[in-house]
Amino acid sequence: MKQSKIEWTEATWNPSVGCDKVSSGCKYCYAEVMAKRLKAMKAIGYENGFDFTILPDRIDAPLKVKKPTKFFVNSMSDLFHEDMPVSFLDKIFDTIERTPHHTYQILTKREENLEKYFQDKAVPDNVWLGVTVEVANKKNRIDVLRRIGAKIRFISIEPLLEDLGELDLTDIHWVIVGGESGAKARPMKQEWAIEVKKQCEKQKVSFFFKQWGTWGEDGMKRSKKNNGRLLLGREWNGEPSHIE
Repeated sequence: MKQSKIEWTEATWNPSVGCDKVSSGCKYCYAEVMAKRLKAMKAIGYENGFDFTILPDRIDAPLKVKKPTKFFVNSMSDLFHEDMPVSFLDKIFDTIERTPHHTYQILTKREENLEKYFQDKAVPDNVWLGVTVEVANKKNRIDVLRRIGAKIRFISIEPLLEDLGELDLTDIHWVIVGGESGAKARPMKQEWAIEVKKQCEKQKVSFFFKQWGTWGEDGMKRSKKNNGRLLLGREWNGEPSHIE
């Protein structure tokens, strides 16, 4: 558990690490690169590199944090990975329910596993559930998400890899958009991001623009820090405002 540089959260909590690629957004996964680096550094928890691994010694970490904190859960994995034991997932959600002063942001590309887990369970009030939609043929993840009774539902459109076309944001409260970073990053076009922003405004959904990534607004390749976070000349830092 550590403070995070991710713009839309405050800290990360990784009770499991490692993952497997399931869609085009995974191709140049930042977590995979980082996990391999941490393994080389002999960091605790990364002995298996990017192979999926549960870490029971981290399960109680949020209980030790008294200050209300917004946690991104599993920034280095997918909480609903196929190899995640249901019994361990239950323990994670037990910790979440025992810490109602925290907020937990959970993001997955495995919408079917997400729905299956919550088919006979209630989503804790302090959980924000999200799915990643990086290309148009993954918009079905939104339909699955809206069927789950979370108080906050959000979509991470990062990396935005193409024009997504029309988005049905019914019962969605927050959309995050960002470009890809890393040496092999694929460019994001300005008009794709603007079109998502327009649809958020029309459907009254909070919009957050995270970053340009490796390719800037001008189509030039440089560090993501230098490309910055401005879209149409300003930052967009919307957060969920509607709670059912």
